[in-house]
Amino acid sequence: MRVLVTGGCGFIGHHLVKRWTAARPADTLLVLDLLTYAGDASRLPAHAGLVVGDVADPSAVRAAFDRLGGVDMLIHLAAESHVDRSIIDPSRFVRTNVLGTQVLLDVARECGVERFLHISTDEVYGSIGLGAATEAAPFRPGSPYAASKAAGDLLVQAAHNTWQLPTVVARPANTFGTGQFPEKLLPVLARAAVGRASLPLYGDGLHQRDWLAVEDLCDALSLLADRAQAGSVWNIPGGGARTNRSVAEAICRVAGVSTTQIASVCDRPGHDRRYAMDGSALRALGFEAKRSLDDALPALLAEAQGSEST
Repeated sequence: MRVLVTGGCGFIGHHLVKRWTAARPADTLLVLDLLTYAGDASRLPAHAGLVVGDVADPSAVRAAFDRLGGVDMLIHLAAESHVDRSIIDPSRFVRTNVLGTQVLLDVARECGVERFLHISTDEVYGSIGLGAATEAAPFRPGSPYAASKAAGDLLVQAAHNTWQLPTVVARPANTFGTGQFPEKLLPVLARAAVGRASLPLYGDGLHQRDWLAVEDLCDALSLLADRAQAGSVWNIPGGGARTNRSVAEAICRVAGVSTTQIASVCDRPGHDRRYAMDGSALRALGFEAKRSLDDALPALLAEAQGSEST
Protein backbone atom coordinates (compact mmCIF):
# COMPACT_ATOMS: atom_id res chain seq x y z
CA MET A 1 0.00 0.00 0.00
CA ARG A 2 1.17 3.53 -0.81
CA VAL A 3 0.75 5.74 2.28
CA LEU A 4 1.13 9.51 2.47
CA VAL A 5 1.44 11.04 5.96
CA THR A 6 1.16 14.80 6.25
CA GLY A 7 2.95 16.34 9.22
CA GLY A 8 5.00 13.19 9.70
CA CYS A 9 7.96 15.10 11.14
CA GLY A 10 5.91 16.48 14.04
CA PHE A 11 5.29 15.03 17.48
CA ILE A 12 2.44 12.62 16.72
CA GLY A 13 3.50 12.19 13.12
CA HIS A 14 7.00 10.83 13.73
CA HIS A 15 5.68 8.33 16.29
CA LEU A 16 3.05 7.15 13.82
CA VAL A 17 5.56 6.84 10.97
CA LYS A 18 7.96 4.78 13.08
CA ARG A 19 5.26 2.44 14.34
CA TRP A 20 3.60 2.13 10.93
CA THR A 21 6.79 1.28 9.06
CA ALA A 22 7.80 -1.25 11.73
CA ALA A 23 4.41 -2.98 11.69
CA ARG A 24 3.80 -2.76 7.90
CA PRO A 25 7.17 -3.08 6.17
CA ALA A 26 5.56 -3.91 2.83
CA ASP A 27 3.95 -0.47 2.61
CA THR A 28 5.65 2.42 0.81
CA LEU A 29 5.37 5.42 3.10
CA LEU A 30 6.07 9.06 2.24
CA VAL A 31 5.90 12.10 4.52
CA LEU A 32 4.79 15.55 3.36
CA ASP A 33 5.94 18.17 5.87
CA LEU A 34 6.75 21.87 5.70
CA LEU A 35 9.36 21.49 8.46
CA THR A 36 8.16 24.47 10.47
CA TYR A 37 9.48 25.12 13.99
CA ALA A 38 7.97 21.89 15.41
CA GLY A 39 9.08 19.55 12.60
CA ASP A 40 12.27 17.50 12.72
CA ALA A 41 13.15 15.34 9.73
CA SER A 42 15.93 13.57 11.62
CA ARG A 43 13.29 11.64 13.58
CA LEU A 44 12.03 9.79 10.53
CA PRO A 45 13.18 6.21 9.92
CA ALA A 46 15.63 5.90 7.05
CA HIS A 47 13.18 4.05 4.81
CA ALA A 48 10.46 6.73 5.05
CA GLY A 49 10.61 9.20 2.19
CA LEU A 50 10.15 12.95 2.66
CA VAL A 51 8.77 15.73 0.50
CA VAL A 52 9.21 19.19 2.04
CA GLY A 53 6.11 21.18 1.22
CA ASP A 54 3.01 22.99 2.41
CA VAL A 55 -0.32 21.14 2.53
CA ALA A 56 -1.98 24.41 1.46
CA ASP A 57 0.09 24.42 -1.76
CA PRO A 58 -1.59 22.25 -4.45
CA SER A 59 1.67 21.86 -6.38
CA ALA A 60 3.46 20.51 -3.30
CA VAL A 61 0.63 18.08 -2.59
CA ARG A 62 0.59 16.85 -6.20
CA ALA A 63 4.38 16.45 -6.10
CA ALA A 64 4.01 14.13 -3.11
CA PHE A 65 1.30 12.13 -4.89
CA ASP A 66 3.49 11.88 -8.00
CA ARG A 67 6.50 10.79 -5.94
CA LEU A 68 4.48 7.82 -4.66
CA GLY A 69 2.92 7.11 -8.04
CA GLY A 70 -0.50 7.54 -6.45
CA VAL A 71 -1.79 7.31 -2.88
CA ASP A 72 -3.90 4.52 -1.43
CA MET A 73 -4.00 5.84 2.15
CA LEU A 74 -3.66 9.48 3.19
CA ILE A 75 -3.17 10.17 6.92
CA HIS A 76 -3.60 13.87 7.56
CA LEU A 77 -1.75 15.00 10.68
CA ALA A 78 -0.28 18.30 9.47
CA ALA A 79 -1.65 21.12 11.61
CA GLU A 80 -0.90 24.25 13.53
CA SER A 81 -1.83 23.04 17.00
CA HIS A 82 -0.77 25.40 19.79
CA VAL A 83 -3.74 27.34 21.18
CA ASP A 84 -1.61 30.22 22.45
CA ARG A 85 -0.13 30.77 18.99
CA SER A 86 -3.63 30.71 17.46
CA ILE A 87 -4.65 33.61 19.70
CA ILE A 88 -1.68 35.64 18.42
CA ASP A 89 -1.97 34.69 14.73
CA PRO A 90 -5.29 33.04 13.78
CA SER A 91 -4.76 33.40 10.02
CA ARG A 92 -1.82 31.00 10.08
CA PHE A 93 -4.11 28.36 11.59
CA VAL A 94 -6.81 29.00 9.00
CA ARG A 95 -4.29 28.54 6.19
CA THR A 96 -2.91 25.22 7.41
CA ASN A 97 -5.91 23.65 9.16
CA VAL A 98 -8.67 24.82 6.82
CA LEU A 99 -7.20 25.64 3.41
CA GLY A 100 -4.59 22.89 3.72
CA THR A 101 -7.25 20.30 4.50
CA GLN A 102 -9.33 21.40 1.50
CA VAL A 103 -6.33 21.21 -0.84
CA LEU A 104 -5.63 17.67 0.33
CA LEU A 105 -9.27 16.72 -0.14
CA ASP A 106 -9.29 18.14 -3.67
CA VAL A 107 -6.16 16.27 -4.74
CA ALA A 108 -7.26 13.09 -2.98
CA ARG A 109 -10.56 13.18 -4.86
CA GLU A 110 -8.86 13.84 -8.19
CA CYS A 111 -6.44 10.96 -7.66
CA GLY A 112 -8.84 8.38 -6.26
CA VAL A 113 -7.45 7.96 -2.75
CA GLU A 114 -8.98 4.86 -1.14
CA ARG A 115 -8.82 6.11 2.46
CA PHE A 116 -8.50 9.65 3.86
CA LEU A 117 -7.84 9.49 7.61
CA HIS A 118 -8.14 12.97 9.12
CA ILE A 119 -6.91 13.65 12.65
CA SER A 120 -9.01 16.30 14.38
CA THR A 121 -9.18 17.06 18.13
CA ASP A 122 -11.47 16.85 21.16
CA GLU A 123 -11.28 20.65 21.33
CA VAL A 124 -13.87 20.98 18.54
CA TYR A 125 -16.54 20.18 21.17
CA GLY A 126 -15.46 23.08 23.37
CA SER A 127 -15.80 23.07 27.13
CA ILE A 128 -18.08 20.30 28.43
CA GLY A 129 -20.02 21.14 31.58
CA LEU A 130 -21.35 17.69 32.47
CA GLY A 131 -21.07 14.25 30.93
CA ALA A 132 -19.06 13.50 27.80
CA ALA A 133 -19.37 14.45 24.14
CA THR A 134 -20.36 11.74 21.70
CA GLU A 135 -19.31 11.89 18.07
CA ALA A 136 -22.68 13.51 17.27
CA ALA A 137 -22.29 16.35 19.80
CA PRO A 138 -22.40 19.89 18.39
CA PHE A 139 -19.21 21.85 17.84
CA ARG A 140 -18.54 24.72 20.24
CA PRO A 141 -14.88 25.60 19.60
CA GLY A 142 -13.47 28.01 22.16
CA SER A 143 -10.22 29.12 20.47
CA PRO A 144 -9.08 30.02 16.95
CA TYR A 145 -7.17 26.72 16.91
CA ALA A 146 -10.25 24.69 17.78
CA ALA A 147 -12.37 26.64 15.29
CA SER A 148 -9.88 25.98 12.50
CA LYS A 149 -9.83 22.27 13.31
CA ALA A 150 -13.64 22.18 13.42
CA ALA A 151 -13.76 23.79 9.97
CA GLY A 152 -11.31 21.24 8.57
CA ASP A 153 -13.26 18.42 10.22
CA LEU A 154 -16.49 19.60 8.58
CA LEU A 155 -14.85 19.91 5.17
CA VAL A 156 -13.71 16.29 5.42
CA GLN A 157 -17.22 15.15 6.29
CA ALA A 158 -18.65 17.26 3.47
CA ALA A 159 -16.27 15.63 0.97
CA HIS A 160 -17.63 12.24 1.94
CA ASN A 161 -21.24 13.42 1.80
CA THR A 162 -20.88 15.23 -1.53
CA TRP A 163 -18.41 13.11 -3.49
CA GLN A 164 -18.31 9.88 -1.46
CA LEU A 165 -14.62 10.38 -0.73
CA PRO A 166 -13.78 7.51 1.68
CA THR A 167 -12.95 9.63 4.72
CA VAL A 168 -12.54 8.77 8.40
CA VAL A 169 -12.30 11.43 11.12
CA ALA A 170 -10.49 10.79 14.42
CA ARG A 171 -10.82 13.15 17.40
CA PRO A 172 -8.14 12.32 19.98
CA ALA A 173 -7.79 13.66 23.50
CA ASN A 174 -4.73 15.64 24.68
CA THR A 175 -1.79 13.54 23.59
CA PHE A 176 1.44 13.08 25.56
CA GLY A 177 4.76 11.40 24.93
CA THR A 178 8.41 11.98 24.18
CA GLY A 179 9.40 14.29 21.36
CA GLN A 180 6.71 16.89 21.97
CA PHE A 181 7.66 20.47 21.19
CA PRO A 182 8.49 22.25 24.49
CA GLU A 183 5.77 24.90 24.18
CA LYS A 184 3.11 22.38 25.22
CA LEU A 185 2.01 21.96 28.85
CA LEU A 186 3.79 18.74 29.84
CA PRO A 187 7.23 19.68 28.44
CA VAL A 188 6.88 23.15 29.99
CA LEU A 189 6.15 21.67 33.41
CA ALA A 190 8.81 18.95 33.11
CA ARG A 191 11.54 21.39 32.10
CA ALA A 192 10.59 23.72 34.92
CA ALA A 193 10.69 20.88 37.45
CA VAL A 194 14.11 19.55 36.44
CA GLY A 195 15.43 23.11 36.33
CA ARG A 196 14.07 23.81 39.82
CA ALA A 197 12.08 26.72 38.42
CA SER A 198 8.45 27.72 38.93
CA LEU A 199 5.91 25.46 37.23
CA PRO A 200 3.48 27.87 35.50
CA LEU A 201 -0.24 27.07 35.42
CA TYR A 202 -2.90 29.21 33.81
CA GLY A 203 -5.41 30.60 36.29
CA ASP A 204 -6.34 28.31 39.16
CA GLY A 205 -4.99 25.24 37.35
CA LEU A 206 -8.30 23.41 37.65
CA HIS A 207 -8.90 23.09 33.92
CA GLN A 208 -9.57 19.41 33.17
CA ARG A 209 -8.09 17.43 30.32
CA ASP A 210 -8.11 13.77 29.31
CA TRP A 211 -4.59 12.49 28.57
CA LEU A 212 -3.86 10.01 25.77
CA ALA A 213 -0.47 8.37 25.23
CA VAL A 214 0.88 8.93 21.73
CA GLU A 215 1.50 5.17 21.43
CA ASP A 216 -2.17 4.50 22.20
CA LEU A 217 -3.21 7.13 19.67
CA CYS A 218 -1.07 5.47 17.01
CA ASP A 219 -2.66 2.11 17.81
CA ALA A 220 -6.12 3.66 17.49
CA LEU A 221 -5.28 5.29 14.16
CA SER A 222 -3.94 2.01 12.81
CA LEU A 223 -7.16 0.30 13.85
CA LEU A 224 -9.30 2.98 12.20
CA ALA A 225 -7.21 2.84 9.04
CA ASP A 226 -8.03 -0.86 8.73
CA ARG A 227 -11.56 -1.17 10.08
CA ALA A 228 -13.49 2.09 10.17
CA GLN A 229 -16.30 2.59 7.69
CA ALA A 230 -16.05 5.38 5.15
CA GLY A 231 -17.71 8.54 6.43
CA SER A 232 -17.35 7.59 10.09
CA VAL A 233 -16.20 9.78 12.98
CA TRP A 234 -14.43 8.48 16.11
CA ASN A 235 -13.59 9.87 19.52
CA ILE A 236 -10.27 8.65 20.97
CA PRO A 237 -10.27 9.28 24.74
CA GLY A 238 -7.34 8.65 27.03
CA GLY A 239 -7.10 7.37 30.58
CA GLY A 240 -9.50 9.79 32.25
CA ALA A 241 -9.84 13.45 33.17
CA ARG A 242 -7.55 15.21 35.59
CA THR A 243 -6.83 18.84 36.35
CA ASN A 244 -3.73 20.60 35.12
CA ARG A 245 -2.82 21.22 38.77
CA SER A 246 -2.93 17.50 39.56
CA VAL A 247 -0.62 16.86 36.60
CA ALA A 248 1.80 19.51 37.86
CA GLU A 249 1.71 17.98 41.33
CA ALA A 250 2.48 14.53 39.92
CA ILE A 251 5.45 15.94 38.01
CA CYS A 252 6.73 17.57 41.22
CA ARG A 253 6.50 14.26 43.07
CA VAL A 254 8.41 12.32 40.43
CA ALA A 255 11.00 15.08 40.05
CA GLY A 256 11.45 15.35 43.82
CA VAL A 257 10.57 19.03 44.06
CA SER A 258 8.06 20.82 46.26
CA THR A 259 4.59 21.55 44.95
CA THR A 260 5.11 25.07 46.28
CA GLN A 261 6.99 25.63 43.02
CA ILE A 262 3.66 25.53 41.16
CA ALA A 263 2.80 29.14 40.30
CA SER A 264 -0.43 30.59 38.95
CA VAL A 265 -0.03 32.86 35.91
CA CYS A 266 -2.58 35.03 34.13
CA ASP A 267 -5.12 32.82 32.34
CA ARG A 268 -5.27 32.90 28.56
CA PRO A 269 -8.38 34.31 26.83
CA GLY A 270 -11.25 31.88 26.25
CA HIS A 271 -9.58 29.02 28.10
CA ASP A 272 -11.87 25.95 27.95
CA ARG A 273 -12.58 24.54 31.39
CA ARG A 274 -13.18 20.84 30.73
CA TYR A 275 -12.84 18.39 27.86
CA ALA A 276 -14.56 15.01 27.97
CA MET A 277 -15.42 12.50 25.22
CA ASP A 278 -17.48 9.33 25.11
CA GLY A 279 -15.28 6.56 23.69
CA SER A 280 -17.82 3.74 23.64
CA ALA A 281 -17.89 3.47 19.85
CA LEU A 282 -14.13 2.95 19.62
CA ARG A 283 -14.19 0.48 22.52
CA ALA A 284 -16.77 -1.54 20.60
CA LEU A 285 -14.32 -1.62 17.69
CA GLY A 286 -11.70 -3.11 20.01
CA PHE A 287 -9.65 -0.17 21.31
CA GLU A 288 -8.82 0.72 24.91
CA ALA A 289 -6.09 3.12 26.03
CA LYS A 290 -3.44 1.09 27.87
CA ARG A 291 -0.78 3.60 28.94
CA SER A 292 -1.09 6.03 31.84
CA LEU A 293 0.33 9.52 32.16
CA ASP A 294 1.82 8.72 35.57
CA ASP A 295 3.79 5.79 34.12
CA ALA A 296 5.16 8.06 31.39
CA LEU A 297 6.38 10.84 33.68
CA PRO A 298 9.88 9.41 34.37
CA ALA A 299 10.62 9.28 30.63
CA LEU A 300 9.25 12.79 30.10
CA LEU A 301 11.37 14.12 32.94
CA ALA A 302 14.44 12.31 31.64
CA GLU A 303 13.89 13.91 28.25
CA ALA A 304 13.52 17.31 29.92
CA GLN A 305 16.73 16.71 31.87
CA GLY A 306 18.54 15.87 28.67
CA SER A 307 17.31 19.09 27.10
CA GLU A 308 18.57 21.05 30.10
CA SER A 309 22.00 19.45 29.74
CA THR A 310 22.46 20.33 26.06
